[in-house]
Amino acid sequence: MTQSRLVSSCARAATAEEAAFRIDYPLAAARNTRVVALDAAAGEIVRQAAQTQWAQARFYSAVDPGHSLVTMSGERVPLVGELEDSNTLVLVSTNGENTEAAATIGAACKVRGIMTAGLAVTPGQLTSEALFALRPYARILLVPAEEDDLFELLRATRA
Repeated sequence: MTQSRLVSSCARAATAEEAAFRIDYPLAAARNTRVVALDAAAGEIVRQAAQTQWAQARFYSAVDPGHSLVTMSGERVPLVGELEDSNTLVLVSTNGENTEAAATIGAACKVRGIMTAGLAVTPGQLTSEALFALRPYARILLVPAEEDDLFELLRATRA
């Protein structure tokens, strides 16, 4: 029986030549994520997520037309100030309400180059008003999202 001269990909990856391509620095720091609920039911989902310990995530409800946000403690803050150090924003909707706020927030993120994600929390429904409200403003869209998808998204982005 002859021995194969082919080297497996695992064996090749262990060579000094391949080691030159490895990334030797630590992962980037946590993202400065902002999570915005667009309606009352979404507000409850966001409020639950806010109770978990996150690195740099902040949680809000949108106030129509979206120029201001309301923190989980009830403080009204300007959208522009909250986007200053942000690099990720997640919009959460359950019913398509507050489309004007979604448009304002989405446009502000686009101008600043902030990555936007949308969660249309409509279990079992592939089309909904929530989807139509988020689609134009979210680069990444989870449809139909479950309530715990927000937690998973925040974990995945190291929020």
